[in-house]
Amino acid sequence: MTVYLHEEDLPGDPFAPGAAIAVDTETMGLLTPRDRLCVVQLSDGGPDEHLVRFAPGSAYAAPRLTALLADPARLKLYHFGRFDIAALQYYLGIVAAPAWDTKIASRLIRTYTDRHGLKELVKELLGLELSKQQQSSDWGAPELSDAQRDYAASDVRYLHRLKDELERRLAREGRSELARACFDFLPHRAALDLAGWPEVDVFAHA
Repeated sequence: MTVYLHEEDLPGDPFAPGAAIAVDTETMGLLTPRDRLCVVQLSDGGPDEHLVRFAPGSAYAAPRLTALLADPARLKLYHFGRFDIAALQYYLGIVAAPAWDTKIASRLIRTYTDRHGLKELVKELLGLELSKQQQSSDWGAPELSDAQRDYAASDVRYLHRLKDELERRLAREGRSELARACFDFLPHRAALDLAGWPEVDVFAHA
């Protein structure tokens, strides 16, 4: 298992993912226009993960990365994709869809709990412990520590396996189509966030 770190874009040849790719982002904070995109993490479900880091003042001109993420024939796996899709749209100028979201799937199928974080999902569904110690750290630092790299990689390392298990449960409970509709709406929810409606439920009566 190797974590590869690339600067400003993917390399030209060694990374050729299949039909589904796990995606996550690390930013300087939670306000997308204010807090710049620092790292994009990718996994094809195999033993390695790839991190693409952007420097302060980056032009975010990453043609290989953007082509990969904007490819409509390749499914993107997220955990809370609403945030990642918005960040990728704002900084890279792409809609990284179609999407499949493990957090949404968890909320639709694990109605016996209110704990839908990645750590809880990995523990219950895969029987593994996931460290979140580096969740709040400086992703814009000149150098990323080994702990930061491993944390970033772990955010995409298990998404393919989680999807497989959550898909089985959604099918068992007859909620697959509802989940698909929610996933299809994610880019529009991200667009609402970027347009100024981050905390407003536009479907609410009041």
